[in-house]
Amino acid sequence: MKHILFLTALLLAPLAALHAAEATLVKPRAADFANVRYGPHERNVLDLWLGKAESPAPLVVFIHGGSFNRGDKSDLSPAFLAACQAEGWAVATINYRFTDTAPAPAAYLDGARAIQFLRSKAGEWKLDPARVAATGASAGAGISLWLGFHDDLADPASDDPVARHSTRLACVATDGGQCSYDPRFLASFGIPRPNLELHEFFLPFYGLAPDEIDTPRAHRLYEEMAPITYLTKDDPPVLMEYGFPNINADPRTKIGLVAHHPRFGITLKQRMDAMGIPCIVQHQATPADKRIVRHGGGKPVDRIGFLREHLEK
Repeated sequence: MKHILFLTALLLAPLAALHAAEATLVKPRAADFANVRYGPHERNVLDLWLGKAESPAPLVVFIHGGSFNRGDKSDLSPAFLAACQAEGWAVATINYRFTDTAPAPAAYLDGARAIQFLRSKAGEWKLDPARVAATGASAGAGISLWLGFHDDLADPASDDPVARHSTRLACVATDGGQCSYDPRFLASFGIPRPNLELHEFFLPFYGLAPDEIDTPRAHRLYEEMAPITYLTKDDPPVLMEYGFPNINADPRTKIGLVAHHPRFGITLKQRMDAMGIPCIVQHQATPADKRIVRHGGGKPVDRIGFLREHLEK
């Protein structure tokens, strides 16, 4: 019972908080399929835990964070995995190429390929291809949002049977997510420049030199790599959670807050609200009050509950 109560409490917090007390939880079982190759690169591998339902199960795909230059599929929280498995869902966690190998959109395209590969195995692994969600923190959140908003990359005429499958998602749940990596976008919601261009991920992500930050080429890349660029009214519901409060930033603000500011989610929510797409944004109440509050008011939702609402329709 102690583990059940503890797990329930953790589900009300952002994904990053689930790592804080993992040792108190019973570790979930090993993956049913480990290090399955979904593409040609050495990091194009995934792990999969099968669902428990007799009928095809919903699938939750976890995409790790790490500034697009580090991290691993093993970063999946055991608490979150156990909660998904308790719902009877299948869970996959993927690796993708880092920016020391290839700049964006390589990581995005790897995420898309992984989704297509998993759908190609739906019959064998009892997955429901119509009920696929993506979740992740930071860089993994950005990849999840890009997949959620981008037009379907399926190519029905492809000679590659995997490429014929859809990349679309039923919903997206993120922690510390960015809907754009454009420094001008951050400036538009009150984070003065320089902002993201000070982060170590920035130049390698775009494949830019320091003197290219405000060139036409860079501005084109900023637009192309921003998930919000592709937002249309047929896109899936989104939950965005942040471990920081919604406070003003200045040139002294720590880069962690700059890169994971709740205003990424708040700005995205404004656009999604105007399109009639459900979007929930939750963040720390104040610097002194660590409670998670729902932007705009209302009762905060937990990640599992959000996923359940949109995967169990």
